[in-house]
Amino acid sequence: MPFLITTEAWWVALGIGFGGLAGATILLILLVVVAYQIDRHALDIWGAGKNIAANTVSIWMLERTNDVAGEILTTAQSINAAAESMDTKLGALSEALKRRGS
Repeated sequence: MPFLITTEAWWVALGIGFGGLAGATILLILLVVVAYQIDRHALDIWGAGKNIAANTVSIWMLERTNDVAGEILTTAQSINAAAESMDTKLGALSEALKRRGS
């Protein structure tokens, strides 16, 4: 009878050992899967960050662009004022020539 108890105890211990090994294997597989998912999401975040950086790299130039646009507007307004003045003077000259010629 003591032999049977020893054999049964050995089988129980072996079963517990294999159960622990299976549990550890499952936990290790789950850890690898979660680590892979974290790595994949980290790569997605890294790619999105690079795209944001590429799309916003020239924002610092907007202030200079606004300054140049203001200068262009001032020049265009000056040209418009000169053209209106020329139009007025040419209109007056045309009227004067019509009066003189008639």
